[in-house]
Amino acid sequence: MVITKTHKDLKDVLMEPKAPGIKDAYYIIPEVEQNITILSPGKNGMEFNKTHGHFHRSYTVELFTCVLGQGLMILQRNDEEGEAKEFKIVTLNSGKQVTVPAGFGHTMVNIGRTFLVVSDNSSIAPRASNYKAVKEKRGFAYYIVEKKGDVAFEPNPNYRVQPQITTE
Repeated sequence: MVITKTHKDLKDVLMEPKAPGIKDAYYIIPEVEQNITILSPGKNGMEFNKTHGHFHRSYTVELFTCVLGQGLMILQRNDEEGEAKEFKIVTLNSGKQVTVPAGFGHTMVNIGRTFLVVSDNSSIAPRASNYKAVKEKRGFAYYIVEKKGDVAFEPNPNYRVQPQITTE
C-alpha cells in the first residue's frame, strides 16, 4: 500500500496555503517495522516541499535514515502552552541517520532537485501521532523557504517567540 499526501493535505501547515504547489507532495510506504517516505522536489509557494509534521503522543525515540536525496530534518520541542522552546535543523543526505528524541516533533523538507527518500522505524498509526499541535500553529516555528537562490528561515507568526535555530 502506498499513501499519497497531496498539496491539499499540506495547506493547513503551509506559509502560503493558496499559492501553487506540488500536486503529490509525498508518499508513505508503510511496512511492519519501517516506513519509507518519498518527498517530491519543488516548492509550495516560496516554501520548499515538506511533510506535514507531527509530535508523538508517547515518549518514543525514532531513527530516520536518508536513503537518497538532499533535505533537512526539522526537530522542535514545545513547552506546555505549545510554544517552541527548541528548533534544530539536521542536514539529510544519503546514508545520514537522525535520531528524533522523545518529546520532539519533526518534519522533513526536500531542498534538493531530486526525490528525498527516508526510512524510519516509527508507527503511522493515527493514534501514535499528534498532528493537532502542528495544525494549530500552521506549521513549525520557521518555514524553510528559498530566498535569492539560498535556503532561508522565515519565522512563523503564529508563535509568540521563535527560538534560536541550532544545527546538527
